[in-house]
Amino acid sequence: MLPIVIVLLDGLGDRAHDVLGGRTASEAAATPSLDALAARGSCGLFYAVGPGRAPSSEVAHWAMLGYRPDEFPGRAVFEAVGRGQEVSGEHVFAYAALRPAERREDGWWLTGRPDPVRDAQLAAELVTRCDRIVIDGLTFSLEQIWRGESVLRISGGADERVTDTDAFFRDRHPVLRPRPLVPEAERTARACEEWSREAMRRLEGERLNLITLKWFGRPRQVPSFRDRHGLSGSFAAESAFLRGLGRCLRLEPIEAKLDLDLVAKRLDGGDSFVYVHDKRVDEAGHTKDPREKQRAIEELDADLSALPTDRAIVCVTGDHATPASPDVIHSGDPVPLVVSGPGVRADAVTSFGELDCAAGILGHLRGPDLIPVLLNAADRPLFLGSRPTPVDGADGYPDRDLLEPLI
Repeated sequence: MLPIVIVLLDGLGDRAHDVLGGRTASEAAATPSLDALAARGSCGLFYAVGPGRAPSSEVAHWAMLGYRPDEFPGRAVFEAVGRGQEVSGEHVFAYAALRPAERREDGWWLTGRPDPVRDAQLAAELVTRCDRIVIDGLTFSLEQIWRGESVLRISGGADERVTDTDAFFRDRHPVLRPRPLVPEAERTARACEEWSREAMRRLEGERLNLITLKWFGRPRQVPSFRDRHGLSGSFAAESAFLRGLGRCLRLEPIEAKLDLDLVAKRLDGGDSFVYVHDKRVDEAGHTKDPREKQRAIEELDADLSALPTDRAIVCVTGDHATPASPDVIHSGDPVPLVVSGPGVRADAVTSFGELDCAAGILGHLRGPDLIPVLLNAADRPLFLGSRPTPVDGADGYPDRDLLEPLI
């Protein structure tokens, strides 16, 4: 059985751009390493959630790592765990962001963000001013992460099924009222609205005068990655929330960007699963400059010349599309995907990109398909019809020490 390596290029998917000759950034980029990988592997297109769906990174990762929506704890939990905060299923978590806002006829509109230098000390003081507010028996506690952005912890019997007040597109929509998704969350939604208004009263007269809320969630008990898939190892990412996600699955979190030396060391150390994340392509996509995204992909390609395809099943793909235009955050466009390694069949694809990979043997994959495809390539598939452990949703054959022999 072979180990598995996933190289995740955040925001890799794109749309065709006139300035790139009607091509996506991946199609236009000079990528000799990825082209060589495609030529000796199996290719396809990937939708983390489904065609036309525009997932956030955390939603996409949760699906592609083989976990269900009903098991999802919410990004705020990942943010807390990734920064070493203690979490408990007794509490509800949300992400709180201090922002400047102005009152208009139809509501409050965000007008920008705190300045990372000028506002650093002021933002910390203002967050402290809004800490430990009690509304209807619920205590709202803030722990600042950076520049006025905080993890909000709600204790006292809150319900996480509440909508965001942050509408994401501050130029299109005002700050929203929190609303319950189910009747049981009515008390929490009302308290969150009152907390938001109380925070505004405490911030009155300040340039940073409003705190938005999003990503409500609660820690949940889920099978570890090892229990569900029979794999154990490491999860390397620069983003704290992704390391928190990895930690929730009991994968060892490592603060690092794409580093093939690190991959080699982890494989040498016995990891059966190594995940490495790089966000440079996503950052380039958010500039809304197609040539900038093309340059980022070319820069990354130079770092992919020594993938360990001689001793591991290696997958290179992205979690979602971050189009370099138009002005959307993410989109539901497909992402190119390639799998290579010992025993992996080479298809007819010889270059990397959406249009080329569409002709690959793997076809169109969705998030829950990814790990089973890689487990199969690594000679680790769970034989359906066998039930060796009681782990819910298992995709791979478990490690031997997870089996319980009859003595």
